Amino acid sequence: MTSSSSAPLVELHDVSKAYAEGEAVREVLTGARLSLHRGEFVVLLGRSGSGKSTLLNLISGIDLPTRGAVRVEGRDLSSLSERERTLLRRERIGFVFQAFNLLPTLTVEENVRLPLELTGRTGAQADGRVRELLNQVGLGGREHSFPDRLSGGEQQRVAVARALAHAPPLLLADEPTGNLDEQTGQQVLELLIGLIRRDNACGLVVTHDPALAARADRVFVMEAGRLSERQVRP
Repeated sequence: MTSSSSAPLVELHDVSKAYAEGEAVREVLTGARLSLHRGEFVVLLGRSGSGKSTLLNLISGIDLPTRGAVRVEGRDLSSLSERERTLLRRERIGFVFQAFNLLPTLTVEENVRLPLELTGRTGAQADGRVRELLNQVGLGGREHSFPDRLSGGEQQRVAVARALAHAPPLLLADEPTGNLDEQTGQQVLELLIGLIRRDNACGLVVTHDPALAARADRVFVMEAGRLSERQVRP
């Protein structure tokens, strides 16, 4: 875990988010405060509908807060244009989704290479990065397979490799083991943590599974739109 004296990678200052539902307004996130640093593996627990995915959308700039400020690497996301936020996600953030979200018409290799191509990285160096990651996730030799030829665990490992291909400082994972059996889910979790540690990145994993909290440096809990930090046992 990195020193808390380093500059935060992500900062939330009194962040709230409300949505209009007909004539009513429903606040799904209220007064959230959060600081994340490189080198940390952080877990966010909460029941379905508690506001976890809303928080991820705000940190990634997919959505903007109703009140408060979200800063990534010191940049206030509300001050950026939609294109600037898109480029920030493309270059500085990796995503791992519960539903994998692999492109079915691309091979394993092409799926992992895509973030590199989107950031202008091609050629031998990019090819080497793709091979390295596929070997690390145990899929060396499956480069030319299509996603529908892979098991759920294999697809999620491809998704992990793709999320980390461009070495983003921030990795966001939304229920990354939710569609996997316990053993495969544990393997994917170990892989995520290992790559986050190696790259000195920050990983924020959203889940409703308390068992994941045992591996975290810090644990936050979302309850009815309110965020609080839980003490981690030594």
